[in-house]
Amino acid sequence: MSPRALWLLAALLPLSGCTPRIEVAAPKDPITINMNVKIEHDINIKADKEVESLLKDQSGQNK
Repeated sequence: MSPRALWLLAALLPLSGCTPRIEVAAPKDPITINMNVKIEHDINIKADKEVESLLKDQSGQNK
């Protein structure tokens, strides 16, 4: 083996111990999801004039 190959081997030998390490761990603090939701609704009822007059007549009879 040539001296150049030995130097190359000696230089690469310490690097073989340096392997990347990946670690997956849960966070220490709890995960907070802030959901500010505003719900608005409108209900529109459209009635025919005949139905409207019928409802008025029935409400007048109940009183």
